[in-house]
Amino acid sequence: MKPAPFEYHRPETIEEAVALLGELGDAAKVLAGGQSLIPMLALRLTAFDHLVDIGAIAELTGIERRDGQIWIGAGTRFASVEASPDAAAGVPLLTRATRLIGHFQIRNRGTAGGSLAHADPAAEYPAVALALGAGLHVRSPRSERTVAAADFFEGLWTTSMEPDELLVAVSFPSWSGRCGFAVEEFARRHGDFAIAGAALGVQLDARGRVTRCAIGLLGLGATPERAGRAEESVVGRAAGEIDAEEIGRLAMAELESVPADLHGSAQYRKRVGAAMVARAWATAVTEAADA
Repeated sequence: MKPAPFEYHRPETIEEAVALLGELGDAAKVLAGGQSLIPMLALRLTAFDHLVDIGAIAELTGIERRDGQIWIGAGTRFASVEASPDAAAGVPLLTRATRLIGHFQIRNRGTAGGSLAHADPAAEYPAVALALGAGLHVRSPRSERTVAAADFFEGLWTTSMEPDELLVAVSFPSWSGRCGFAVEEFARRHGDFAIAGAALGVQLDARGRVTRCAIGLLGLGATPERAGRAEESVVGRAAGEIDAEEIGRLAMAELESVPADLHGSAQYRKRVGAAMVARAWATAVTEAADA
């Protein structure tokens, strides 16, 4: 099939892009890497009168250290994140998640901002952003604001951004000290979206007690999920005394609405999700203990 007719716009600056969005409103859709939007348009699962292609906006790309955080421009390709020493050192969890995104062709075209703004609950970047408490920087003709990841994802493919707002960057806090990170996910085939998965970070003190834990879940709700109670349950405890399967079960117990589809029932997804959390926990704790 072919997409429904649309008018194509290619602004060269952020100001031009947000002006277009302000003028066109709901009739416009931002096109970043196009790895999700183009197939949806081609299958006529969605249609828009206007596409605003932000691929030519150089100021939307780049990876920098800023005030103890890693700043990533929304137009930055996955491949650039994967190859960045700053990203690997400052946000190891994001680098490891990036390697699991599709195939290298997808990573060469897809963008950090595109994944976050698309808000697919089975995607890696939304889960990592939620787990680490990332800040998403958006701009409109009216103002600029930073939205916490916890407030950004509202539903399936839905965010809290207004029609005239453009995601321009995302900032990830950097962890220091004895830290370990792991991403585990299960998919039918390599490159497919995960049936269920977990992105997990843990920090230990000198005595091996957990001082911080972050668990993001993917494929287990209409939005990416954060296992808050499971995180809280391990803080202050000796990592060596914590049962990985216990953390997996507790993370699943928090979920209120797990999807069911042709890939598996809700109960099956929860079993897979619990296993992915347990594996991620074991890997991350081992890494932190050796740090």
